[in-house]
Amino acid sequence: MKKALLLFAALPALLTVQSQSVTTLSPAEKNGLLYMQEEEKLARDVYDSMYAKWEVNPFGNIRQSERMHMSRMNTLSVTYAIKNEQAVTNDKAGSFLNPVLAKIYTELIASGSQSLVDALKAGAKIEELDIADLDERMAQTKKEDILTAYKFLRMGSENHLRAFVRRLKSQGVEYQPEFIKKEMFDTIISGENQDAGCGNEPGQGPGNGQGQGKGKGNGNGPGKGKCCDKEAGQKCQ
Repeated sequence: MKKALLLFAALPALLTVQSQSVTTLSPAEKNGLLYMQEEEKLARDVYDSMYAKWEVNPFGNIRQSERMHMSRMNTLSVTYAIKNEQAVTNDKAGSFLNPVLAKIYTELIASGSQSLVDALKAGAKIEELDIADLDERMAQTKKEDILTAYKFLRMGSENHLRAFVRRLKSQGVEYQPEFIKKEMFDTIISGENQDAGCGNEPGQGPGNGQGQGKGKGNGNGPGKGKCCDKEAGQKCQ
């Protein structure tokens, strides 16, 4: 009986240790989440600016996807109790805690404002950087929820990179990669868009709109629409 009471008394401490082991992040994991959180903001801020100036896709569609990616990273920050006052209380365009990302933002806004081709190149560079950084961050963690989020973001970046490269090609420009290996770049560009999903846009799930069968209309349910990660198509809600 005495042993049972001692075990019962020790149980809360044991649960606390187990909980901490599950939720505690290494410095590399924490820094990775904070960096990727701001890098997704970088993409959104640049695409917002480029869309305001040039009023063309893929900026119009892809900036909506970046908002979804930011939300995904913000959710992880809440899960792991990472405080990033920038993301929570100061969502001002062009404002970053990380000086590297602040510098990249300034450079891309300047170059992308010169011409539509330069703007499209800026978009392709962002997606290249995203892919390279995500690969680096994925190698630093074994946590499934973080890996799942990173893989989701990477899939979207591949779709976006294809969109920018296609648009550049339509402008007579053959884009050459700067931040990922040519072999990886060629593999991505030759691939097909994957379904990164948008959530609340016209989807192929059980929507509530005008359907074509079971939920292939303008639904508000958990559809599998691709509008955020396609060069053309309806805007996300």
